Amino acid sequence: MTENNSNANQQIARAAGTVMFAILFGQLAGLVRGVLVARAFGASPELDAFFAANRVSETLFLLVAGGALGSAFIPTFTGLLAKNETDSAWRLAFSLANAVTLTLSLLAALIAFFAPQVVRFALAPGLSSNPELFALTVSLLRIQLVSAILFGLGGLIVGILNAHQIFLVPALTAALYQLGIIFGAVVLAPSMGIYGLAWGVVIGAVLYLMVQVPSLYKLVTKNASHAKPSAIRNFRFSLNIQDANVRQVLLLMGPRLIGVAVVQLNFWVNTWLASQMAPGSVSGLYFGFSLMLMAQAVIAQSVAIAAMPTFSAQHALGQQDEMRFSLASSLRGVIFLALPASVGLMVLRNPIISLLYQRGEFDEHSVQIVSWALLWYAAGMLGHSIMEILTRAFYAQHDTKTPVIIGTVAMLLNIVFSILFARLFTAAGLMPHGGLALANSLATALEATALFVMMRKRLNGIEGGHILRGALPSLAAAISMALGLLGWLSFGAELSAWILVPVGVTLGGAVYFAVLALLRVPELGYILNGVMRRIRR
Repeated sequence: MTENNSNANQQIARAAGTVMFAILFGQLAGLVRGVLVARAFGASPELDAFFAANRVSETLFLLVAGGALGSAFIPTFTGLLAKNETDSAWRLAFSLANAVTLTLSLLAALIAFFAPQVVRFALAPGLSSNPELFALTVSLLRIQLVSAILFGLGGLIVGILNAHQIFLVPALTAALYQLGIIFGAVVLAPSMGIYGLAWGVVIGAVLYLMVQVPSLYKLVTKNASHAKPSAIRNFRFSLNIQDANVRQVLLLMGPRLIGVAVVQLNFWVNTWLASQMAPGSVSGLYFGFSLMLMAQAVIAQSVAIAAMPTFSAQHALGQQDEMRFSLASSLRGVIFLALPASVGLMVLRNPIISLLYQRGEFDEHSVQIVSWALLWYAAGMLGHSIMEILTRAFYAQHDTKTPVIIGTVAMLLNIVFSILFARLFTAAGLMPHGGLALANSLATALEATALFVMMRKRLNGIEGGHILRGALPSLAAAISMALGLLGWLSFGAELSAWILVPVGVTLGGAVYFAVLALLRVPELGYILNGVMRRIRR
């Protein structure tokens, strides 16, 4: 391993640790949010309406500013900074900020006008059979559209800060968003009902944007202090389409935009199908996916966010060997953490959900609905985690076409699987929304596999032996962990979830790390050394 490889990996590891802490804080806030929302509304038709309406604003954000803009903007912006073309980089950022704000505002206004048609024909036809529920969904949709505009501008700022190796504040934005919804659930919902949650989303979006403003202001002030005229000093409202860098980002966004649209189409199809299943199915899928995503975000998104600027800089400077090793190390670390998280959620799903949510309106039936979805979503955590890293590697190479083509095929398969598995589960006497979760996990695993094969060809290898030497011990430790947890659940079948979960998590972690210690896996030593350094500090 060269010195450049070591420095790059250390930079990713330090940044990933910072992001992981912030994301963990955000996920804990999201967990509190979920507990409070579940207590107030349970897996109810009203909550189904809220989650269905929220899907629209989330789709708008992801299409225009989230995944699409981030995958195209960050590599280009970082590449300009790496080449010391600072003025061009900021001119690009300002132009895209104008474009994002204008585009999202127009789309939000258009969807607000046609909201009844969107709900009735595209989003949740099952909710349309009830006039009151239909009207509620339309109203909630219109309220939450405001958040898409705020999220869009905030998402661009996240990219700017990440490109400058500023990770803590952007990663904390998720926690601020959750705090907004918590405010809606605790303060507004008692008097406003489910509308309190919708306004909580808007408040959370405001916090998401505003918490980044001080860090952005410092960057802008620092760059504007240069003696020569700059894009910052000469800022004006312009889309600046004639700029070559703006055109490059827009061209890169095109394929990714299609990919995000296909992914969101899958979620819309799931909502469309679940709205026609038993009441609470939409909420069950949301809670189950959110719990899986909490662990996946801490594990994979933290590494991916931290690695993206490094991958982009390595590609811009032609350092293919360094990028290959950084990618392999990132994948190996993600596998090391994703396997035990997946096993733990699958085996302990019932007591975890009971412990977190079973109170107020959230009864035993709601527990079973969410537990069934979580089982099948958690099975796909490894695929989701690997895909998170690999897609960032493609984007860093300014290639948005390959992951989009693979993702489009995978998500079309997801839709086919969703319809097929829902019918199979129904025929077997099982809750059909579990088939929707299984379809997502299977399609994601196939997508991750295809991305790995393509990136391996692109880089002439991804240190496969290095990855495998880490994956096999992790798999053996995860199997041992599963057996230990199953034994614990059998032994403590009559115990409270307040005992089953903490003891189960402790036991599972102890078994997993004990097996890794016996197999002398080096990542375990890295973690222990990092913890000890922080304790000494």
